[in-house]
Amino acid sequence: MQIHVVQKGQSLYSIAQAYGISYQEIATANEIPNPAQIVVGQALVIPITGSYHWVQPGQSLYLIAQLYGLTVNELATINRISPSSILQVGERLYIPPRPKKLAEALLYVEPRTPVAQSMIDEVRKRVASLTYLAMFSYEVRRDGSLKVPSIDDIPNIAQSAGAANALVVSNLEDFAFNADLAHAIFTDLAAQDRLFSNLIQIADEIGYKDIHFDFELLHPEDRELYNSFLRRARDSFHPAGLTLSTALAPMTSDIRTGIYGAHDYKAHGEIVDFVSIMTYEWGYTYSDPQAVSPIGPVRNVVEYAVSQIPSEKVFLGQNLYGYDWSSPYPSQGGLPARALSPQQALAIAVSQEVDIDYDYVAQAPHFNYMDDSGVQHEVWFEDARSIQAKFDLVKEFSLRGIMYWKLGLAFPQNWLLLTDNFTIRKIT
Repeated sequence: MQIHVVQKGQSLYSIAQAYGISYQEIATANEIPNPAQIVVGQALVIPITGSYHWVQPGQSLYLIAQLYGLTVNELATINRISPSSILQVGERLYIPPRPKKLAEALLYVEPRTPVAQSMIDEVRKRVASLTYLAMFSYEVRRDGSLKVPSIDDIPNIAQSAGAANALVVSNLEDFAFNADLAHAIFTDLAAQDRLFSNLIQIADEIGYKDIHFDFELLHPEDRELYNSFLRRARDSFHPAGLTLSTALAPMTSDIRTGIYGAHDYKAHGEIVDFVSIMTYEWGYTYSDPQAVSPIGPVRNVVEYAVSQIPSEKVFLGQNLYGYDWSSPYPSQGGLPARALSPQQALAIAVSQEVDIDYDYVAQAPHFNYMDDSGVQHEVWFEDARSIQAKFDLVKEFSLRGIMYWKLGLAFPQNWLLLTDNFTIRKIT
């Protein structure tokens, strides 16, 4: 696979010619509705085995070989040229595919009632690329009972494709994370026992393999109570053959106050089988325009995480969405941003005929446009380049894998690159 960024004057046909494939293959891989409509700055995944390198001014065979971890002789042999060849600017060299690393992929799914057929179709489409499909969410009640979501046949579809089902437990109440609800559970051992028993029973009936606690916005003073709760959960679930995992807020130090204060990285790393770190939402509904998961801050969180938690227990969180902000922006009293998928963002850029820019510091694409009412908009989203930057981070830090929020947001380039970068581990 190769990432190609559309340049001025290029068409899908001319790009396809450069790679020796048909434009229909590129259109199908990237789910482009109209092959005649692409925009400058759009990142395409080219569905070829390996990749190509076009020689730039000043580049030698030695320098190019170094870029791709090859020897001069290897690169020369592959391209049937002499190791002493003087390269011409613009000359095309073939680069063979690199060995894949083993990794896991976890995807949250949030079905509504009734479960839409489109949701079921999307599950069928994606489960082969997953280790875990995480059902969001079973909402805990104060007495240890659970509000059960609609799941239809989703767990059976996942299991048939070799993806393990994870049961997500949340402290959501009336559509919001509730710290008092969590506190009530943390301080009531009888309610905990009832909750654990209920979860084991549901897991046995449905076929869940992992119990995943997504308890957010907790009281910081409940930090040790949450740790004790997780230890009791582990001691209940492991004998039943279930693993235990948690979702963690993105932190760069041992914060003990505020909305992240109850998330104790070191304790979770010791207690649970794995964690999913929510490394997104720097740009969010009520922020001003910016990247949702800029690579610098994400890296800072990962560096702290692996200093507290074994890297083989860490999933890097990744958003499958972006935001469209309209002027005036939230800090100026304007409306909250509108969430949209990468494919929806591209559709706007195409319809508005605007170029897509790329912030190389944040590793994120963005563009501006004016709507029919004369309102200025700024869109930040994800593309092949930004997701590749996250995959590189997973490999650099030898993380367990990548976690996605959430299914149903179209981003075909992600799935192409996921399986190009990694061999996805399956849980047997």
